[in-house]
Amino acid sequence: MEYDPIKNTLGGLVRRNTFLRKLFYMMLGLMFLREWYVKRKIKQLFKDKPPKDIFDAGSGFGQYSYFMAKRFPSAKIEAVDVKVDQIEDCKYFFPKTGLLNVNFAEGDLTLLNDKELYDFVLSVDVMEHIEDDLGVFKRFYNALRKNGRVLINTPSNLGGSDAHDEHDDSFIGEHVRLGYSKEDICGKLESAGFSIESFEYTYGTWGKRYWRLGIKYPMLMLNKSKLLFVLLPFYYLFTIWFVWLFMWLDVNDKNKDAGTGVLVVAKKK
Repeated sequence: MEYDPIKNTLGGLVRRNTFLRKLFYMMLGLMFLREWYVKRKIKQLFKDKPPKDIFDAGSGFGQYSYFMAKRFPSAKIEAVDVKVDQIEDCKYFFPKTGLLNVNFAEGDLTLLNDKELYDFVLSVDVMEHIEDDLGVFKRFYNALRKNGRVLINTPSNLGGSDAHDEHDDSFIGEHVRLGYSKEDICGKLESAGFSIESFEYTYGTWGKRYWRLGIKYPMLMLNKSKLLFVLLPFYYLFTIWFVWLFMWLDVNDKNKDAGTGVLVVAKKK
């Protein structure tokens, strides 16, 4: 299934309306489990000392830059993405909200040449789209200052991309890999020079139920016809309570030893 057409439709609905874009960010934060995990980890990492310079590697709609710009008002954030339309939308939106500590630019992570500019690099659901992942990890390492951290959120090889063995196709057509094992992603980060600070699986038993009910089935519906957007409110009216329950149960599952997503934090030595 192609995910980008659906994302483009959603982005188009909020493109030049500040209120709707704020509402859109709020809905993404409520409906996407990965945001619960990523935002929680960012809060944990910087509860005592906020980062000064941040690189949002693959900023997408800009929701994580928005979160960090508000949480760390003294930080400077550089946000890049290969999609020009999303960058232009963010350039329009952020000044309207008074958030002037974020700079958006078109950028290809495989060509990143920044040297020791950042304290924190954030990469959410990006690496599954990049063939030369080790090369990008090395570029992240070079872009960080000493003791800087990178946070990577991406699908695992344990059913990530809704593929359950190497012969399955990814549910998301734009992915170049099905997902990472713990050994694969940690090994590549260490080969780039990093030391692993933390690793956790996300989207465990409850997260898989959430994914199917809250994301997969609606996406399949929308992929058949954009006209079915009008049915989404009615669908979620009956399912949202189960969706939120499954999300809460997943992020609070203390014994999770496997999941369809991974969240890794690595540090520059």
